[in-house]
Amino acid sequence: MIRKPFVLGVAALLAASVVVASVAMADEGMWTFDSFPTAKVKQLYGWAPDAKWLERVRKASVRLEGGCSGAVVSKDGLVMTNHHCVSDCTVALSSPGNDYADDGFYAFARKDEKICPGFEASILQSTTDVTERVKTAAAKGTVAEAPTLRATEIATIERDACKGDERKRCDVVNLFRGGQYKLYVYDRFDDVRIAFAPEQQAAAFGGDPDNFNFPRYALDMALLRLYRDGKPVTFADPLKLDPAGPKAGDLVFVPGHPGSTERLLTNAQLAFQRDQFLPWRVEYLSQLRGALVNEGTKGEEEARQVSDTLHGIENSLKVFKGQRGALVEPSFFAVKVAEEQKLKDALAAKPDLRAKYGDPFTDMAGIVAAQQRVYLPYNMLETRMGAGSVLLFDARVLYRAATERSKPDADRLPEFGSARMKAREGAVMAEAAVQPALEKLEIAFWLDKTREYLGADHEAVRAMFGTRTSQEIAADIVANSQIADAGFRKRLWSNPEQARGSNDPAIALVRTIDVAARAARKAYETQVTGPTSVAAEKVAGLRFDVLGHDIYPDANFTLRLSYGVVQGWDDPVHGRVEPFTKFSGLWGRATGAYPFNLARRWVGGEGKLPADTQFDFTSTNDVVGGNSGSPVLNKEGRIIGLAFDGNIHSTGGSYGFDPLLNRTVSVSSQMIVGALKNIYGANALADELVK
Repeated sequence: MIRKPFVLGVAALLAASVVVASVAMADEGMWTFDSFPTAKVKQLYGWAPDAKWLERVRKASVRLEGGCSGAVVSKDGLVMTNHHCVSDCTVALSSPGNDYADDGFYAFARKDEKICPGFEASILQSTTDVTERVKTAAAKGTVAEAPTLRATEIATIERDACKGDERKRCDVVNLFRGGQYKLYVYDRFDDVRIAFAPEQQAAAFGGDPDNFNFPRYALDMALLRLYRDGKPVTFADPLKLDPAGPKAGDLVFVPGHPGSTERLLTNAQLAFQRDQFLPWRVEYLSQLRGALVNEGTKGEEEARQVSDTLHGIENSLKVFKGQRGALVEPSFFAVKVAEEQKLKDALAAKPDLRAKYGDPFTDMAGIVAAQQRVYLPYNMLETRMGAGSVLLFDARVLYRAATERSKPDADRLPEFGSARMKAREGAVMAEAAVQPALEKLEIAFWLDKTREYLGADHEAVRAMFGTRTSQEIAADIVANSQIADAGFRKRLWSNPEQARGSNDPAIALVRTIDVAARAARKAYETQVTGPTSVAAEKVAGLRFDVLGHDIYPDANFTLRLSYGVVQGWDDPVHGRVEPFTKFSGLWGRATGAYPFNLARRWVGGEGKLPADTQFDFTSTNDVVGGNSGSPVLNKEGRIIGLAFDGNIHSTGGSYGFDPLLNRTVSVSSQMIVGALKNIYGANALADELVK
């Protein structure tokens, strides 16, 4: 799911917050499957999914670990998701003269399905509440010791749950920002193959101008298949498509894995996002976008290499601009202030609550003050190291894995715990595409921005640069690093001593800054992450005591279910927007000039489908990034659409939901089946989706 600047809509959100009779307002929420508000939905719509329906949907809901969702749609492990969710795969499999990203991919037979390098999929099998166990462990020490004790207990729970089974993934999930901890156990699949993807221009018709807008004419879909032991995985009860598609007013459900929302942050935390983090992030990405655009003008091959990353940066920019747009809107922030004041008033009025929780809002304000001091070193040296460089990312995984494996599990960085080590190995061994022009740009950009933000006298900056320029360092790594060689990576993974001492220029750079990067991470975790978890846990407990448990947690890339109806909206500027586009509308919108040019297989195809075939549609479901590729289900549990976007008003979804204007944009099942059969001749796949 991609986002665009937040405009209009905020005043409507404020108004809707007091219009309790509004049906649309009831559609807010990304609910966990074990706390879905069944009674509420039944009261509103006369029907709600029962336990059997929920269980069936859960078993077919797929999490793509790259940040998307999907659904099992056939007994032979076929998975439907978005085209933009498989772009890393099509790029990795492409080469000059063989561009699966732009030209699409279709495996005419199972033997032609190609492994997506580094792709991993998970399906949730069980959920267990471990809140008391985690909180009890954290309470055994001081406030300063609590984060370490909590992390140690979580690592133990995950390790004991997986028992070394590489076909499982075990994650202890933090819900309600410390209010609950639950163990999620997944089936894990690391052999994911692509079966079909349309051309980029078919999936993203209208390009950047149409992103987060409607009407849309985008076939943003793709098909993967899950394999084990070289054979397709068998599923007893997949979700099947209903080729009839939806009707206006239909009750629909979206199961998926929304990536992140921050609706439960305190106002101090939101102010930090508004005034420090988001402005910095927009500046950083804007400059990176400019560098990518400039690189793409150098030639056709350079443009190909940077294309996918450029699209991602443009989408991210819209996300962050939109999020800040929400937070700077006075009426929007007024809602947040009122929500928090209700909790503060309860705290002030009830001595028992003060005794139990203290003043977590003041605590959080102090933590935010520390965050302002340490977030830049943490971002530049740790979380955004390399600005997306594959070579530097893999080099650091190899170097840190070699270091962390020698430690007791409790002392390791969490991502290198024994329960997650197999996933780290799979990621670093994957044949990810290394684009030389892109690598040089990203490495040099990161070096220059790190020096700019941290200062030329910062110890890590001096160590990185030495006597060389950023361009010289980047060129050396791209020309001389062996990290792109899978055999070299395998040797280093198997020989920790060799990995730690390697003179490979990518590893050498990682080693040069690793102490400083770890120190920046430690400072952030000690001054921000750890104290935040303590204060947030108190806020969560207070929220439960004041508001009850009939609330949903912030999204965190775990399985959720939203409900809504197929519906358009009344746009404050453009007037009424109907919920459907039709096949006939594509031809009037196609100008022949990018981004409104037709993909090659669509040229001359006006008569290949009925003119009134549904193309895309909108619904009131509450979704955010990570829901990309989520199926849209009707009451019968049949797929009638595939979520791929939100409208322009949904861009503030990280911080709040506008029930009158926020809409999910999906591809209709009518178009998915119709295009597979009549545009691409992929009849076998179309039949597999339906039968």
